[in-house]
Amino acid sequence: MSVILIHSDRFAEHQTPPGHPERPERAEVMDAVADRWRSRGIEIVAPREATVEQLARVHGREYLRQISETTGRSRQLDPDTYTSPESHGIALLAAGAAIDAVERVMGTSHQAAVAMVRPPGHHAERDRAMGFCLYNNVAVAAAHARAQGAATVAIVDYDVHHGNGTQHIFEADPHVLYVSTHQFPYYPGTGAAHEVGREAGLGFTVNVPLEVGASDEDYQFVFEKIVVPVLRQFEPDVILVSAGVDAHERDPLGGMRLSTAAFAAMTLELRAVAEECCRGRIASVTEGGYDLEALASSLDAIIDAHATPTPSAPVSWPKSGRTAERGDAALATVRQAHSSYWQL
Repeated sequence: MSVILIHSDRFAEHQTPPGHPERPERAEVMDAVADRWRSRGIEIVAPREATVEQLARVHGREYLRQISETTGRSRQLDPDTYTSPESHGIALLAAGAAIDAVERVMGTSHQAAVAMVRPPGHHAERDRAMGFCLYNNVAVAAAHARAQGAATVAIVDYDVHHGNGTQHIFEADPHVLYVSTHQFPYYPGTGAAHEVGREAGLGFTVNVPLEVGASDEDYQFVFEKIVVPVLRQFEPDVILVSAGVDAHERDPLGGMRLSTAAFAAMTLELRAVAEECCRGRIASVTEGGYDLEALASSLDAIIDAHATPTPSAPVSWPKSGRTAERGDAALATVRQAHSSYWQL
């Protein structure tokens, strides 16, 4: 498995107010992770900026103009989302990194890519910034994959928060499957199991809402019973991952209990499906993660899972000793919502 790590040392220029969760130290952690993997022989690539045409596949042009006008300014776009004078340029690099990841995996069989970006993206709507997000990086990447010839794209989002923007951008599109495991109810308030898409996209939004406190066993259960079976039935040409690590047990913004090893296990599960369905094509794009120690260790686990030889089956998950009662409850709601669309 050949792995490309796409990262820019300019991400630190996207500043936020003191005490804001999306603080500059996150970029320093990402820099350290990139340096560590460079020393192990992983290729590190600097991203190029996304173009207006690439962004306009998922965002309105008036919205793109409004965000571009924040260049050189510090602005508050919503209660959580700020820009500094450099944020617009950094957001263009973040979206460009996701695009580069897609091009790498679409152009070469059995190659994985990880785009370590900030700001994150999955809350950004077509015409609205929210939840620390300016451009929806993974949505831009999915649209680019389609433009590059992918007939179908699967997005798996294991951030602790539901990716409302990604869901809404693709909810009527049967060519893009969106699967999300997330704490529910929680910010941003979307992501109930009955949200299954609309029009031609009915069934291609699969929300897996988990109660607060979900453990490694709960995530293992829903991956085995929902996420992996749906992916296999969909048979995507490429798998994209919204790789938020804020479901980690140390994270201050989430209420889940995932261990670091669980992020490796989830990634390995998705890699195994990619090997089976789409010639190994998988690219991960970072989202949230607000405990710096957990962020570093989880990114290492995710990158290592991309770099390891073809994963064995079944994937070895960590054991916390808890039962999977939250996962079982999620399965019941998803089965009820998707009985007409997937065999679960």
